[in-house]
Order: sequence, then C-alpha cells, then structure tokens
Amino acid sequence: MRVPIVLPSQEGSDFDVVGCGLNMVDQLITVSQHPMPDTKQPIRAMEYSPGGQVATAMVTCSRLGLRARYFGRFGDDSHGKWGKESLSKEGVDTAASLTAESTPNGFSVILVDQARATRTILWSRDPSLSLLTSEIDASIVCAGRVLLVDCHDTAAATTAARYARAAGIPTVIDVEYVRPGIEELLQQIDIIITAESFPSQLTGYEGSGTALRAIRDTYQPAMVCMTLGEKGSLALIGEAEIRTPGFRVPVVDTTGSGDVFRGGFIAGWIHGQGTSSVPDILRYANAVAALKCRGLGARQAIPTQAEVDTFLRA
Repeated sequence: MRVPIVLPSQEGSDFDVVGCGLNMVDQLITVSQHPMPDTKQPIRAMEYSPGGQVATAMVTCSRLGLRARYFGRFGDDSHGKWGKESLSKEGVDTAASLTAESTPNGFSVILVDQARATRTILWSRDPSLSLLTSEIDASIVCAGRVLLVDCHDTAAATTAARYARAAGIPTVIDVEYVRPGIEELLQQIDIIITAESFPSQLTGYEGSGTALRAIRDTYQPAMVCMTLGEKGSLALIGEAEIRTPGFRVPVVDTTGSGDVFRGGFIAGWIHGQGTSSVPDILRYANAVAALKCRGLGARQAIPTQAEVDTFLRA
C-alpha cells in the first residue's frame, strides 16, 4: 500500500518541503520527579534549545537530506535572532520569514521528569507573532513539493493550504488541539497527522479507529494518522488500518518527538519518490522520532539519514 497522492516532480521546485507555522525557543529543566507544591529540589540538567512544531520538522527534513524552507514570524529579541540563525545553520531557508518589531519571540519553559520520562510545558507567545492571511504569499508556500502547516494560526494555515492545493502540492498538517477554524483548515489537508488525544477531542468518539474513521469521512483526506508516543502510530487509508510499533531507545527527553515524526514521515515519503509502502514510511518516521528522544531538547538528537539507516538495519 502506497500513499495515494502523486508527488510533484523535483524539477522546477526550489524546495522539497515548505513549512508554515510555529517556531519557539525552549528552556528545558530536568528534575528527578515533577515537583509538588511548596517543595524544593535540585536541577539535574538544563538546556536552551530552539523548538516549535513546524520549525523543528523543517530541521528534521534538512538533516534527512531534503531542501527545506521555513516560513513564520520571529520576535526581534535575542531569542528570535537565535531561533532564526539556528534554522539557517541547519540548512533551512528562512529568507521569506517575517520579524515582529519590539516583540519577544515565543518562549517555553519545559520541566522534564527524569523518573517518568514525561515533560510539562509552560509557554508564552505574543499575539503579534501570529501570521495573518494577508501575509501568506502563494509563491512562498508553493515553492516545494510538499507543504506542512500546524494548527496555531488556523486562518493563515488554511490560506496556505488552499494555495498549495490549487497548485497541486500535497498538504500535511501537524494538529494537536481543537481550535476555532480547525474544521475549515482540515478540509484543505491531504495527510492529517494528529496528536493522540486530538481525534477523540474533535469527533467525540473514544475509540481510536472510530475517531480516525470519523475524520476520514468528514474531511476526506488521503490518509489520517495519530502518533501514540512509545506505542508508535496508527494510520488509516481507506478502510485499511496500519499499526506501527514504536522503537525502544534510552529516553532522555520526548520534547519535539511528534514534530520530528512529521518531518520523518515527509522525508521517508519523498526519499521513496512516492513508491515506498506506507508501512515502510511509518516505520521510518517512528525510528526518526525515537532517535530524537536520546537527547535533551527538541532538536539536539535529531538523527541524520545515515544514523536512521544504521538504526533500522540493526
């Protein structure tokens, strides 16, 4: 079984993938266990790391050998400048991205629970960082063979996806939460990849398979998939359910693993030139996401193509 979408030719495309959406800067703090109120405990490790759903997915695509562009808005503080530079150093094109004047970049404090291998995210993002529909340029978002959007600025993401569809470019979404405008956005998406809780939140159905089928029937994507953390992923194409187990690795931090899964999926799909089977692509994406969990932060341990190949052979 293959992804039932024809990828545009590499010829004539400036990029393999364009990502339109969120970037952040994270401060990660590792503790022995999640703190109880009115207690104290030492910090086990601390790291600053660039992050954000789409920005991290574009870094993943670049490390896996794709030509990647990121389009979004940075703050004009030191975090915003660092976040943009971090993408450029990874080979991700940021020339079209925007900057909000006198505005801090999106920022998160992430508590990593060492004992349970979980994390708690506290975040702040100024409204001035939001993308507007009027700022979405078809020539920017349609410059690749695939467009990835997230669900944060839903109206802008919908406009970008609509442009891509009109140009015959497949659209992929990283969607976590039910937000205003999400229904209109999903109608423009070819491959919906959701967080584990999203299908039930959106549809009201508790069973994963039932909820995925409800999304398929309502929005008619070519494929819908939900990530399941260490349990892997569950995808639906037509009536076929594809369950892909996760990989066991020593987990340091799971921050960004879902973002990396999306980047891994797109890279596996494009590297296979549209001929690789969906189970193989999902196995590849799960491997990329698992390897990311070896390090602290969203991007530190994102693997290269060679690392993924070695891991899968082993």
